[in-house]
Amino acid sequence: MTMTSPLRPRPVDTDTLPEYPLTRSDRLDSHYFMIWERRRWLNSEMRLKGTPECRAIYFDLINVAFDQSPIGTLPDDIELLSKLALVERGHLQALCAMPYGPLHRWEPCLCEAEVRLMHPMVLSTISEAISRKADNRARNDAANAKKRRQRLRSAVAGYHPDLAKNDAAILWMDEWLDREGCEYRAASWIERAISGWSDHMLALTRGRRVNE
Repeated sequence: MTMTSPLRPRPVDTDTLPEYPLTRSDRLDSHYFMIWERRRWLNSEMRLKGTPECRAIYFDLINVAFDQSPIGTLPDDIELLSKLALVERGHLQALCAMPYGPLHRWEPCLCEAEVRLMHPMVLSTISEAISRKADNRARNDAANAKKRRQRLRSAVAGYHPDLAKNDAAILWMDEWLDREGCEYRAASWIERAISGWSDHMLALTRGRRVNE
């Protein structure tokens, strides 16, 4: 399949375009900053060879890309880009034709059947940020689960102190309460969880006897 790009007069063969690895569901909405590799930028060809105007628009577009969808991409459309960069269309097109123009190293890619622009440095930065976000979420989820089970253990101890010492029982009841859609673990829910655990163990015991 080929598509004509507003930035490239020749048709773009979408079958040969790289697939952008992030989707529209990948977001960094809580991030109001971006990591900028200062030394890498200071020694880059874009900074050393680009004109001051091209460098300024180049940096602006990188910031714009962080709020686009998928995150880290730009539209492959000179009219939209000129509006995002706050630059007259014809002037931006002339700047982009320069060796180190505002779209230096931005290349077309396929984003869920749509042709957009991606930049390797921007993609690397965003991928790392999303990875850190996932790691933080996993750590928070693990910490929350630990606290939730500690509270459950304390509640169960009020009914059966010995049962509260059984790690397998606490884990089973915690998962059972989640499956049942319990949002507030009131006494009635704790009692049902204990009863459910008893039924579960009884079923296991019966199963063993049948197999013996």
